[in-house]
Amino acid sequence: MNDTPDRQDSPDRLDSIEALEAHYGLPVQGALDKELGHISDPYRQFIERSPFVILATCGPEGLDCSPRGDPPGFVRVIDKRRVQLPDRRGNNRIDSLRNIVRDPRVSLLFMIPGVGETLRINGHAELLTDHDLLRSFAMGDKVPKCVVSVTVDRIYYQCQKALHRSRLWDPEGFAQKGEAPTAGEMLKSVFGSDFDAESYDANYPEHRAKTIY
Repeated sequence: MNDTPDRQDSPDRLDSIEALEAHYGLPVQGALDKELGHISDPYRQFIERSPFVILATCGPEGLDCSPRGDPPGFVRVIDKRRVQLPDRRGNNRIDSLRNIVRDPRVSLLFMIPGVGETLRINGHAELLTDHDLLRSFAMGDKVPKCVVSVTVDRIYYQCQKALHRSRLWDPEGFAQKGEAPTAGEMLKSVFGSDFDAESYDANYPEHRAKTIY
């Protein structure tokens, strides 16, 4: 069975650079000028204040997008071309890391609670396991398994429109209990009716406290 979407020619499909540019027009010059090949001082300040970044990678099996978070400063600016972030304990799928060792291209999207702008880095990554480097990223006695070191190819900020439209930081837009499925409910849809979703959700805070680092 062929699962590839139907790609027949259609006047309603944008399927070439020429079609895209004709449909959207050219970007304003400012949108191009804000892109740099190095980390400026304001961009450094943004990175160092951010407690949350999304790491996007690609590999033979496809794409991956992984949330990474810690207290502000957990992404370390090494110099004007490099940043480093620890790989904290997770589910051990290591999808992002599997991709990086085979295709080093990555993208990072930094966010700061309450700030409308986001900051984007496109670059190349490598995985480092130097003992002293790992110890420098320790939280208490918990040391990351590796450090992701990213060399910047391009860096630029993105304006407030998406976060403003989504009301991401507006408490009035926060989901109320029952409006989004819990982790237990999502797992039950995977494992079947015998899975105890309520117990899973009730016990998860204790599990998180024991395994967060």
